[in-house]
Amino acid sequence: MKKKFNHLGWSKSFLSVPLLLIPQFIAAVVIFSLGFDLSSMSSGTIDLKVMIILEYTMLVVMIVMLIIFMKFIDKEPFFHIGLQTNGRLKEFNYGIGVGFIIMAFAYLFLYFTGEIIFDGYNFNYEKIILSILLFVGISLFEEIIFRGYLLKNLLESFNPMVALFISSILFSFIHGSNPNVTTIGLINIFLAGFFLGVSYVFTKNLWFPIALHFSWNFFQSMFGFKVSGLDSYSIIEFSIKENNMLNGGEFGFESSILSIGILIIGTYMIFKYFKKSKN
Repeated sequence: MKKKFNHLGWSKSFLSVPLLLIPQFIAAVVIFSLGFDLSSMSSGTIDLKVMIILEYTMLVVMIVMLIIFMKFIDKEPFFHIGLQTNGRLKEFNYGIGVGFIIMAFAYLFLYFTGEIIFDGYNFNYEKIILSILLFVGISLFEEIIFRGYLLKNLLESFNPMVALFISSILFSFIHGSNPNVTTIGLINIFLAGFFLGVSYVFTKNLWFPIALHFSWNFFQSMFGFKVSGLDSYSIIEFSIKENNMLNGGEFGFESSILSIGILIIGTYMIFKYFKKSKN
C-alpha cells in the first residue's frame, strides 16, 4: 500500500529554526552576563568549561521549547521524538564502537601514510571528563533537533531519501561559519547527516545516532583531530607536514577525502544493518 504523506510534517519542520536560534541567543546572553569570553571560538580554539556552560544552557532551553512544541503543536509525548530507552542499549554501544573504530582507523591510516607526524601524549583526567561532558551535550542538542524533530517531521511529508537530503543540507548549513571551513568539509557534514540519520528512518529512535555522534566527535578530538574546524583538548598530539585533501588540513579530518569514503561506506553499512534488523 502506498504511504499517505502528511502535509503538516514539512510545515512543523520549520520549528527547528527557532529550536536552533533561540537557545543559542539565550546561551550567549548567559555567557556574557557571567563575564565569560567567546572570542577564542572565532580563532578556532575551544575553552572546555565555557563551551560546556554554553552547550548545556542551549540544551535546557531547547528541551523546554521542544516539550511545548510536542504538547501543543505535535500533540505527542516529548519522548516520542525518539528517546525511548527500552531495548536500545545494544544500539547505543554499537554507536560508541563505530565512532572509535573509524577515528582509530583514520589516525593509523594517516600516520602510516606519512600525512601526520606523532608529537606526543597529553593525558589529563580533568580535560577528558570535561570533553566527555561537552561532546555529550553537543550530540544531544544536535541529534534531538536534526534527527528527533526535523527529520521526524520531514518523514511525515516526504520519502526517506528526500527527508534525509533536506535535513542533511540544513545540518551542513549550520556548520558553514566554523573556522577554516572548506567545500569538502561541508560535503562531509552533509554526508554525516545521512550517516547519522539513516538509522532513524527504520527505528524512529535517537540513541544510536546520539552515541555515534558523540563517539565521532569525542574520539576525533582524543586522537588529535580538530572537530569541524575547532581545536579542543587531545590525548594524542600530532602535526601535519602539509595541508591537503587527504589529511583535511586546518578544518580537520572532516575536510578530507578519506572522510568522504568512510561516511559513504559507513552509511551503507548502517542502512543494511537497520534494514535487516527491521525485517
